[in-house]
Amino acid sequence: MNRIFVVGDIHGCIDKAQKLLSKIPIRWDRDMLVFLGDYVDRGPDPAGVVQLMIELGSEHPGRVVCLKGNHEVMFLDYLKGGPLSSAFVNFGGMDTLKSYGISANSDVQERTHLIPFSHFQFIQSLPISFETQKFFMVHAGVKPGIPLHKQKEEDMLWIRHEFIKSEYDWGKRIIFGHTPFDSPFIMPNKIGIDTGAVYGGRLTCLVIPDIDFVFA
Repeated sequence: MNRIFVVGDIHGCIDKAQKLLSKIPIRWDRDMLVFLGDYVDRGPDPAGVVQLMIELGSEHPGRVVCLKGNHEVMFLDYLKGGPLSSAFVNFGGMDTLKSYGISANSDVQERTHLIPFSHFQFIQSLPISFETQKFFMVHAGVKPGIPLHKQKEEDMLWIRHEFIKSEYDWGKRIIFGHTPFDSPFIMPNKIGIDTGAVYGGRLTCLVIPDIDFVFA
């Protein structure tokens, strides 16, 4: 049976990402690799992680899916000089700017000049979700009581406690990151796999449909 390997929030931790990838028994001719977003901020090498994502997608076309996280949204907004710029800087963005050689006081023109166009293009093109017959993969979660096809992007990027506490059945099991746990958070209707890699925890990969785990 074909498998999907789903990886939680990396947040610039490229060493853990590379170690995890070396441990995943993926068969590139039939399996898929899905990342749940938050490649940037807080960790030591956000730019390196983005480059790694781009290279994986290029080397294995059609087999790698990189979803959008709320930190990519804030980073993109910062690059455009948008209203989330302050939030980006205050929530780990300085580590991202450092990895790209961007000054916090730079203007919009300088910011967009220093980030490689391929990275800007990658962040702009990230999809919000990925689903199979039985699973729905998304960065933060979904709103209880609302069908999956009617979910708002804001909730899928930012929702937390209302979703995590819910026992609502969306018809598919939700695979999510965003909210860090000490170990994978498993409920009948959802599985959370952000295990705080950037805070000293492990980087987690969920294997579906087996419901198995690989850690780094």
